[in-house]
Amino acid sequence: MPVAWRIRENVQSALSVALNIAKRYFMVRSSNAAGLSKADYELLSAFRYTLRRFLGFSEAAAVSHGLTPQQYQALLSIQGFPDRDWVTIGELAEQMQIAHHSAVGLTDRMEALRLVRRSPSKEDRRRVQVSLTAKGLKILEKLYRIHRAELHSTGPQLARLLHRAAKQMPEGT
Repeated sequence: MPVAWRIRENVQSALSVALNIAKRYFMVRSSNAAGLSKADYELLSAFRYTLRRFLGFSEAAAVSHGLTPQQYQALLSIQGFPDRDWVTIGELAEQMQIAHHSAVGLTDRMEALRLVRRSPSKEDRRRVQVSLTAKGLKILEKLYRIHRAELHSTGPQLARLLHRAAKQMPEGT
């Protein structure tokens, strides 16, 4: 398995665990609004601020490489899809949390820019597989390196916030 795939899997796994911890913490804490403290609000605010800062960085990085943030997310969703380097339009829509017709339009625009290509599925010719072109992959690799460097600075702060949330979470949740 290539190193990039292992890194992607480790990052996805860590983010998934982190988001589940945060989700459980904030859901448990908010289920009893009367029991919320100033520290609870401060933790949620800091968590959202740190996430937003990273997303702002990510959006600016995409734009600086000639992509919209949505195009960058689509490239990442396609290349980062588990066990293969292509997705169906439906899978892309699900990964990006957008409507199917929006994923079709996004794919149309990215295909016109030669970032992705469509090909009929070998198993079901009614389905279309969307994959990155060499141009799309080259841009994604540049953005990956930039994001990895940013995660080195933002990651520890997110980890501290998630650790605080996990420590404050009631037992058995």
